[in-house]
Amino acid sequence: FELHPGQDLHDGATFAAFLERIDHHPRARLLYDPSHLRLQHLDYLGFIDRWHARIGAFHVKDAEFRPSPDRGVYGGYGDWVDRPGRFRSPGDGDIDFSGIFSSLTRYGYDGWAVLEWECCLKNAFDGAREGARFIDEHIIRTTQRDFDAGMRRSAPPDELDDMLGLRS
Repeated sequence: FELHPGQDLHDGATFAAFLERIDHHPRARLLYDPSHLRLQHLDYLGFIDRWHARIGAFHVKDAEFRPSPDRGVYGGYGDWVDRPGRFRSPGDGDIDFSGIFSSLTRYGYDGWAVLEWECCLKNAFDGAREGARFIDEHIIRTTQRDFDAGMRRSAPPDELDDMLGLRS
């Protein structure tokens, strides 16, 4: 399920209520789209911490919010370019994708990172080209060993003292 503002399932609370109604069925999964969470002013990184076990897909879609004294997030019937909440090409909005990719990697997410492109300013062909490169640059190849594995070997005390500069 992709959580969308204005829909029955639009945030973690409504998804939790839904899970209760369906007895936490294991196939009830989330399509994580940080743009919708950002425009609802939700903690989209904390959302991963809370719901990582249910995330089955991921939209790479950016958004930004520019406060206005006259318009709400979606700006009524104004053009998208004039709305306070608007979608942008990945990397052009407010979303911390380095944090997202790091969090998803930490929790072992092995699904797709899919570009869902909408931008109120940029040409679609430029957005597609840049979006593919953006995803490629943010995907984290996981290490096969701890970074300090080579330093964990036992060394004789004299050698350790030498490494630490404790012997003259």
